[in-house]
Amino acid sequence: MTMPRYTLGISSHFHDSAAALVQGNSILAAAQEERFTRQKADWRFPTEAIAYCLSQLPEGAALDRVAYYEDPGLKLRRMLDVAQTRLPTGARLWPRMIETLRSLANELPVQLRKVVDDTDRIVFVPHHRSHAASAFYTAPFAEAAVLVLDGVGEYSTTTLWSGNSSGLRAEAEIGFPQSLGLFYSAFTQYCGFKVNSGEYKLMGLAPFGAPEFRQNILDEMMDLRPDGSFALNMAYFDYDKGLSTTSPLFEMLFGQPQRRESERITQFHMNIAASAQAVLEEAVLTLAKTALHRAQSANLCLAGGVALNCVANSRLIRDLPGLESLWIQPASGDAGGALGAALEAARGDSSTGARIGYDSMAGGFLGPQFSDAEICTALDRAGLVYERVPDPVIYAETVAQALAQGQIVGHFHGRMEFGPRALGNRSILADPRGKDTLSRVNKSIKFREDWRPFAPMVLADQASRYFEEPTDSPYMLLVAQLRPEYCGATTLSEARRLGLHGPMQLQNAVTSDFAAVTHVDSSARLQTVDPGTFTRAGAILAAFHAITGCPMLLNTSFNVRGEPIVCSPKDAIDCFLNTHLDLLAIGGMLVRKSAQPDWVHQKIGRMHFDAD
Repeated sequence: MTMPRYTLGISSHFHDSAAALVQGNSILAAAQEERFTRQKADWRFPTEAIAYCLSQLPEGAALDRVAYYEDPGLKLRRMLDVAQTRLPTGARLWPRMIETLRSLANELPVQLRKVVDDTDRIVFVPHHRSHAASAFYTAPFAEAAVLVLDGVGEYSTTTLWSGNSSGLRAEAEIGFPQSLGLFYSAFTQYCGFKVNSGEYKLMGLAPFGAPEFRQNILDEMMDLRPDGSFALNMAYFDYDKGLSTTSPLFEMLFGQPQRRESERITQFHMNIAASAQAVLEEAVLTLAKTALHRAQSANLCLAGGVALNCVANSRLIRDLPGLESLWIQPASGDAGGALGAALEAARGDSSTGARIGYDSMAGGFLGPQFSDAEICTALDRAGLVYERVPDPVIYAETVAQALAQGQIVGHFHGRMEFGPRALGNRSILADPRGKDTLSRVNKSIKFREDWRPFAPMVLADQASRYFEEPTDSPYMLLVAQLRPEYCGATTLSEARRLGLHGPMQLQNAVTSDFAAVTHVDSSARLQTVDPGTFTRAGAILAAFHAITGCPMLLNTSFNVRGEPIVCSPKDAIDCFLNTHLDLLAIGGMLVRKSAQPDWVHQKIGRMHFDAD
């Protein structure tokens, strides 16, 4: 009898380090390092995430191999080539390259051997193959075209693959410095957001604007060809020879200097964001069309950081001819590379096989979970008053009643999500109706910009009643339009006609029946919940629907701005105590802010005074 073989995948030393444990194509565990260290986008070797994954090995089982998500030698060669061929300006890259050389050539081998002390059991999987594997080997179909889009791996920035029972076959590649991911990051920086973390803000800003610079970009910056291949005019970019993504010519083309983070967002920045988003969508659409043609498939898988652009993803469903099925890896960024490396290395194991219609990502719930005993210990240490509610039906109804009364709930239950989206187990939940909810959650809980909307968690069998297609979105990776009958009288165009400017004014002016979870263009980044696969958050949603007639809740990640999503009971308690959350629903316990000792209310009062 063949013994099961267990493979650990690792990503690290750039951003969003992670670890994943698989047995064949069965995923046992996966988590990002940031959740344990509490350092957002932690890039360091994922010691804590590895320890968690190894704790999920069956009793008596041993690790067979370790798979790293890229080829460090090839990555260093690319950095050396770039620095040498772009002298003298490329000299600015040398300090960073030397630091990377030290990390990858000296530290990484030692770190990997601490996990498995046998170099023959360490496998290096190329970066884009890791991404492709993370998407294809978790997809619910046996053959597909695969499109990987990110900043840069070793040399690759864009790759097309065909996948079938024989594995993945490379079909086409675009190499550095031609990169859609870095193109989008340049506009992220220009609009005053942080590269490698603020790209989702640029996407969120785009609906406020009009793509009036689209043609300028296509005329001057990007040669986008009919097959989706493209060439950037590198005179406008600096990421291949310096520490900035943009060159001085970038600012000259658009006639304004780069926005500082503290400066006001104007209509100009909104239009820049809309233009960059429009060009990105065109490029993704044409590349996807070519990918389907090359693979002779009607199924498409997406991975890489660009695949987290849910607006572009939705364009594929609406506008890509010949597409029948779309699968997007929920952890499309570098964290997912750890999973893909493990799945690629384990592909020959006996348990590997196509799982038609099966969600091998387990809803994304692949991280740690905690017992009620552990949760009670953490609550007692914090000195909090709580009540036990052992009946799951009563628990869900109690939380739903609190939500219906306007309370905002921190929800902590089961295994933590893998990837950037909170899907209910580490979520903040609220009533999605009304502008007041949007302002309260942004200002007093998330401590973030007022103009940023939240996502709705929607009962899957009710989604099409309220939203236009696409409405099958369990991983919050697609955008759908609210049906006209639920949009308010004041639209974005009407708000502009009234002379309103700036994202906050526009967001506050545009009306909708579900104002807290729809954007100014009446779009929403859906998470659909299937009654057949209910989590406890899903049960709370169903109870809320029964009470109010509203089949959706506001769902945002359980954290504050600048911090990772909570992982442990202590993390959840800290967030509860340092925000204006009304109720903490954690394990089988309910912790009401109103029932806490005086010191808790004094702390919240001081926090509110400081915030004002």
